[in-house]
Amino acid sequence: MNRNTELDLRSMTSESASLMNSAEEENMEAASELSSPTSPSRDSGLFERGVKTMLSIRKSKRSPNKEKGKEGTGTWKGKLPSLRFPRIHEENKTTICNGVEVIGEKIEAEPIQGKPLSVMEINELVQKRQLLEAFASIKYLEDETIAERDAGKYKDNPQEFVRKSKDVDLLYNSITNTIQSIVMGTLEHPTVENTMLSSLVTLIAREEAAHPNTGDAIGPGSDLLGTPRNWREVWRKAIEESAEKRVLRLPMASKEEQSSWLDLHLDFLQKHLSEDLLKIKLSVKKCYPEEYRVCDTYVEAFHKAIASHLQDVSQRQLEFKELYTLLNWVANTYRSELFLGHPDLKPEIKTENLSLLLTPADWDKLKNNYITSAKGKIKSYFGNILRLEVTEKWEKEVHPEVKENLYHSSLAFDIQTIIGEYMSISGKISRSLETKMLDLCLAELHEFIPRFGEEFVAWSSAQHSPIFAPYFVAYINSFHDLTSGLETVFKVNTEELQKTLAPLTRNFTNIFLNKLRTKAQPLLKKILTRDWIFTMEKPDLLVSTVSQFSEHLQHMREPMGQELLRDVHKYVVREYITQVIKPRRKMNREMRQQVREKMNQEARIINNMLMDQGSDSGWLRPAIHHIANIIGEQKIDRIKDYVKELCQDYPDIRKEHILAVLALRGLGRTRRQTVFRQGYHVLESPDGGEDSTLFAEIDAPVIISCF
Repeated sequence: MNRNTELDLRSMTSESASLMNSAEEENMEAASELSSPTSPSRDSGLFERGVKTMLSIRKSKRSPNKEKGKEGTGTWKGKLPSLRFPRIHEENKTTICNGVEVIGEKIEAEPIQGKPLSVMEINELVQKRQLLEAFASIKYLEDETIAERDAGKYKDNPQEFVRKSKDVDLLYNSITNTIQSIVMGTLEHPTVENTMLSSLVTLIAREEAAHPNTGDAIGPGSDLLGTPRNWREVWRKAIEESAEKRVLRLPMASKEEQSSWLDLHLDFLQKHLSEDLLKIKLSVKKCYPEEYRVCDTYVEAFHKAIASHLQDVSQRQLEFKELYTLLNWVANTYRSELFLGHPDLKPEIKTENLSLLLTPADWDKLKNNYITSAKGKIKSYFGNILRLEVTEKWEKEVHPEVKENLYHSSLAFDIQTIIGEYMSISGKISRSLETKMLDLCLAELHEFIPRFGEEFVAWSSAQHSPIFAPYFVAYINSFHDLTSGLETVFKVNTEELQKTLAPLTRNFTNIFLNKLRTKAQPLLKKILTRDWIFTMEKPDLLVSTVSQFSEHLQHMREPMGQELLRDVHKYVVREYITQVIKPRRKMNREMRQQVREKMNQEARIINNMLMDQGSDSGWLRPAIHHIANIIGEQKIDRIKDYVKELCQDYPDIRKEHILAVLALRGLGRTRRQTVFRQGYHVLESPDGGEDSTLFAEIDAPVIISCF
């Protein structure tokens, strides 16, 4: 019973206080006689106590002695020994619920013979849920009171009219509460009380026929006699309250108790409400006429309850997994065949006209929180990639795999897997969320690449590991695979990424070449020293040192592998010549012959090795041989020919370079000038362009002639 009802009872009790004082003994006796077990409903119990008090007052007033009090059981019982309830026309009768009749638009009740019931007796009918009988009696009381009011019976006693009106209103409210109780209990029991629901439909129809809605507003202070009770709306709101109650009572573990608390809760919700909806379709729907739209009404009620509940859940501090669970459930589970769209619920359970489960503002907030939370997850995953590279590969010196003759690192694959996975799950929710996730992944990738580069540079600088060159090649290959994969698989414009990778690639390349120089330079400096000239060992040490670096370049993806191998080839030839043409002591004939043979031997081995590894810089092959031939040649004419060949093959050679070679041969200043003038031919520009320059990159030594 609502607060207004309680106030009416208190008002009614207050008005009759004097009567209670004058007839205390009869009052107590009546209260004792009318006592009965309390109703399961708190509201109906309160109503019953109010009715008891009212009846006690009424008896004290109307029956001053005990004998008169026993003659009647209620207000009207002594006045009218019998009555006939009014006939209400009945049409459009529909038979449902295993033969139980449900009344349509107009109802006709058979005339009922009997005495009018007291308020307490009517209330007992309500408590026993004999609602049709109770309604007929209340309606009689209502009609009688209206007739008496219209006849002016209460002009001299308005309080009596107020009390009678309140009697009617309280009894109608009692039926209202009972309707709410019946509807809310429909899904609570294993089986549906078909007869009760059918009786409820008849009751609502009879009330609507008895109180047609004229649309007239009830003014302040007016009584409610003859006004519609809107029990169909009460029925609808009771369904909403029932749905809300059933949603909120589903178990929900705390995050501390169960890490997958939200998944479990939504599974419970999905399972139990699916059972409710199936019960509504199979058992509840048939107890109502079509006009009630029972399935639609229940679905809308559950939809509203779930929406309110999920709105509360979304306000919690949710982690990434929980945010995804909620977004995915709303987007992909709620209306799917897993829940509302299940084949067993069709066609009665429809979802086409349902509103959004979450408001656009709440939905956008969830998606934004999801992206924000994903940022930390992706950063962590990228960090794990780097950590595994360090601990499982670099520190353990595990050689990279070779696939299709290329060094392979899982770096590009791991990065694309993370991006692909997050895009995939986000795309299941919405296309816009998938796009936002891709943008986030790319932003984190742009931050990760330099961090990865710094870590690799720091590791390679701290030690001279034999796996540096293989991993340098593998990572260059991975950078290519990464940009290619993002372009082809994810349709990404990689221009910005390439700008990030370019300096990193140059840095790695410089480290590679510096390590090569560091290893090779001490060996190159030994060229033309006495130890170098007179040793009988083959030049394996220089070749093997260079090969420690160059051999890995054949496993680098083109064109960079070829370009870098050219640089290595040029570097070795250039540095070899730089060491050879430095000013030295004059060599005798025998020594010059030994130098010639050894230089030719080393030149062949070095060039063959690099060419075998894939170098296409064959134009570098004759450079050292030309110089070796000049050093070891005895005849001046042949020297002139070798100088001419040297100039033809390497147009960028300068006068200082040739004079330095002739000085190494042991020719005096005058003869050097003569040979130079006759053998040196300058071309305007090298045929091969910038990549074919050699001597232009070699500093010519200063030749000092002593007189």
